Amino acid sequence: MANILILYYSRNGSTLELARQVCRGVESVAGASALLRTVPPVTSAVQPPIEAVPAEGPPYVTPEEWASADGIALGSPTRFGTMAAPMKYFLDGTSASWVSGALVGRPGGVFTSTSTPHGGHEATLLSLIVPLLHHGMLIVGIPFTDASLSRTHGGGPYGAGVVTNGQAPALGEHEKHLAQVLGRRIATAALRLQGEPRV
Repeated sequence: MANILILYYSRNGSTLELARQVCRGVESVAGASALLRTVPPVTSAVQPPIEAVPAEGPPYVTPEEWASADGIALGSPTRFGTMAAPMKYFLDGTSASWVSGALVGRPGGVFTSTSTPHGGHEATLLSLIVPLLHHGMLIVGIPFTDASLSRTHGGGPYGAGVVTNGQAPALGEHEKHLAQVLGRRIATAALRLQGEPRV
């Protein structure tokens, strides 16, 4: 069994909806299961304590869930061309799994939502990929052979995405399809990599 962590932060629902579609893609692969988790919000004044279950939605991720995942899909809305602060705050705290090499050789992919065209969604996808590379993960994207890439302004070869134009959630059929493709590809890669040397 391959356990895939879908970890996201969402303010208005679009990134959460993408995360749900990634989960559907993971669950469509025999032998794979999806674990949907979020990260706590942060403020400029204080970081709230991490609780097992937030007020609504999926539970907050634990360090153990992060380090033991067979694959990870990481999602955040775009904030000035990079990931949102709560996701960055969480990733900054993953040094223990980085030092131990817990995620080396495991597949990872990314997704994002953006309010406006040219709002920095590709830069955000790349910013999400960088920490996964530092953890030694193998990056899974979406190939241009998928026709939906040419029929949407959200996402691309770096990962899945949506441009909401201020209406959230606003996923069309192509955005849903690409998020599911990302989930399927991560799950399939995780299953194929099981038992392989982690280099």
